[in-house]
Amino acid sequence: MTIFRLSLLFILLSHTVWSQDQYSISGKVEDTQGSSLPGVNIYISSLKRGTVTDMHGNYTLADIPKGKFTITVSAIGFHKVKKTIDLVADRKAYNFIMTEDVQSLSEVVISASRTPESRDELATTVTILSRDVIEEQMKITSNISDIMTSKVPGLAPSTGTSSNFGQKLRGRNFVVMIDGVSQSTPLRNGQLDIRSLDPSIIERVEVIKGASAIYGNGAEGGIINYITKKNYGDKPFSGSTDLSATGSLANINNTAGARLNQNFYGKAGKWSYLVNGTFEQTGEFKDAEGDVLPPTYGLGETNSLSVFAKIGYAISDSQKLVLSYNRYTTKQNTNYVQVDGDYDTRQKSTAEPGTPPGVPQGTKNNNLHLTYDHQGIYGNTSLNADVYYQDVENTFFWSDVFEFGGQSQIYSEKKGARFVLNTPHIFSENASVSATYGVDLLNDVTSQPLVDGRIWVPEMDMVNFAPFAQLKFSLLQNLILKGGIRVERITVKVDDYTTLRTVNPVTGEIDNPGIDVKGGKLDYTATVFNAGIRYNKYRWLSPYFSFSQGFSIYDIGSILRAARVTDMKDINTEASIVNNYELGLVSKFNKFRIEAVGFISTSKLGSSGEFKEGVFNILRSPERLHGFEGTVEYRPFHNLNIGGTYSYLEGKRDVNDDGDFSDDEDVYLGGDRIAAPKTTAYVKYAPIEKLNIYTELVHIGDRDRFSLNENGTYDVYQGPVEAYNIVNLSIGYQLTGSTAVHIAVENLFNEDYFPTRSQWFTRENLYTKGKGSNFRLGLTVNF
Repeated sequence: MTIFRLSLLFILLSHTVWSQDQYSISGKVEDTQGSSLPGVNIYISSLKRGTVTDMHGNYTLADIPKGKFTITVSAIGFHKVKKTIDLVADRKAYNFIMTEDVQSLSEVVISASRTPESRDELATTVTILSRDVIEEQMKITSNISDIMTSKVPGLAPSTGTSSNFGQKLRGRNFVVMIDGVSQSTPLRNGQLDIRSLDPSIIERVEVIKGASAIYGNGAEGGIINYITKKNYGDKPFSGSTDLSATGSLANINNTAGARLNQNFYGKAGKWSYLVNGTFEQTGEFKDAEGDVLPPTYGLGETNSLSVFAKIGYAISDSQKLVLSYNRYTTKQNTNYVQVDGDYDTRQKSTAEPGTPPGVPQGTKNNNLHLTYDHQGIYGNTSLNADVYYQDVENTFFWSDVFEFGGQSQIYSEKKGARFVLNTPHIFSENASVSATYGVDLLNDVTSQPLVDGRIWVPEMDMVNFAPFAQLKFSLLQNLILKGGIRVERITVKVDDYTTLRTVNPVTGEIDNPGIDVKGGKLDYTATVFNAGIRYNKYRWLSPYFSFSQGFSIYDIGSILRAARVTDMKDINTEASIVNNYELGLVSKFNKFRIEAVGFISTSKLGSSGEFKEGVFNILRSPERLHGFEGTVEYRPFHNLNIGGTYSYLEGKRDVNDDGDFSDDEDVYLGGDRIAAPKTTAYVKYAPIEKLNIYTELVHIGDRDRFSLNENGTYDVYQGPVEAYNIVNLSIGYQLTGSTAVHIAVENLFNEDYFPTRSQWFTRENLYTKGKGSNFRLGLTVNF
């Protein structure tokens, strides 16, 4: 509670400061489509005063005397605007509309770097999924993991299940966030975090790639930030209803599913609100042969419930409070038990009628989030302060790895507060600097007991204090320089515990007899940096380079539960720092937008794992990963969009730690880290105004880096990946101005395939085929 008291005190003090600032001008900057423009320079040359618009496009300039002045409004990619104003007592609000200076594609504004910036100001690789893209994808599937696979280069393919185990970003772990609040559980990574909310409440997705020093622990591969919807329009009451039905085309028996989404929103005076509820029930999921997919991590026969509410209050033109709540639950209600397959003979895992032991698999996510924004809290400085509470409960499948069997559950409870200040200074119309600085406070308590009360991973109580600062220089409207620093101070407390007796799946014998381990306290201190440069003078060539570091306490829970020593201080729980180097370019010409980037990611202390004789071991040797990503977008006509992506990744471990990754002893990283090459392509066509046709291809390539072991089989994580293709199609028709219908087919050609995880994992319990051809019929009504 101390964090929350300090947060409220900070907010109250900031309000006092604002109330003393009585002389200012303010306004909003939008583009010709009515969209807010953040990061726009507002400058009065005669006063040598300036500021930058916030994430909502608002600005405030304080202590401006009465009189006539010329305001210059400028931003990369837009025509400069100049307006002469006559500031009198009854006129202090000035709004601006900016037009793009060239035709461009995907000019999207993002906020994932903790301060509003246009996409063309970033010296790092970013993928943005707009609301239009999400809605187009949801006609095909409501599984956000599948949506991300088809749209995010560098993200490993979806597993087709509730778990994203092995679905890395550029070969490393990433942090999933909702409005900047982490949904991941890095202390004991259950890897169910991609599916932490229903996609119906997402306004856009921001994927920042490469090690991140912006958000701290666990983001060595990057950040996936889900930005939730906001209220649109000025009417007191509006809304929408979405209905859809699904089923298998390979074998429709018992596969019928349904989904209902209801959305209400409105604005009255200073208040705005949005309420969203979704219920989805899936039938049996079947593969291309019409056989029921196994229930382990299954998405079939599952009920999902999402409740989301957001209330906003505009204290003034420059201050706003927003309170949001999100609850997302899933529960599997299957009538099947799993029949393990056999990887060596390529016999798939199947399902047969029966009652699964234990309790149903499922997830529970609760998020309560209060945000306070104040533009011009003092001078030109803006404040974003928030407090949040989040708890996660993940229930996994029954496993015989425990003595007498059992089910594990991950519990994670987070309480946190963040204070972010942004101070811009405009030197001239062509030169400015912006400083973003603040502190993150977090208390995360995570454990993994069994349902029956036995403790597998003891409770880990982490306190994290992390001050940070970022600087951005804009010169000549074309050159952007960036740099930042973050200091991590983390303490993790663990009480004395006894390791759980577990069974070796290979020998059937007890491999951990139960060891009494003395707990204690783990202290971590690390300073991580980032720097970047981007040059935007030429439309056909906009290069950028960046260096960034990420800090990670690698899944301490999995290390503690496998302890073979009697004192926690003797376990290798050292943190890992990852270095990421990127060189990329963006090219825009005619109706094309092309982006290409090459990257190298290194770490002196790796975070790979291996199964040796049925026992999981952590490997901490140095690692180096490298890869390439490319994106192309083309709009030859106003009603035709064409695009695609390509991702390639490779990596090795320096086993003998001699700094050379080409020795015979050095080995490639397994499939759990390195994804096979991925190519995607899409076409969106509107032959008439009311009809939209969308089709996409996801191609997963081959990867074969390992040899058979002495037993003539592949070790876990080392199975070869054989290529496969998934084609999806959707057709939508606007019946009236407020009513639309759509039909879609997922896996249009009923590809019979094993997802990549089934191929490289080589374990019989997860040797599961992908979902066969599936249809979705939908109706949307707006009011």
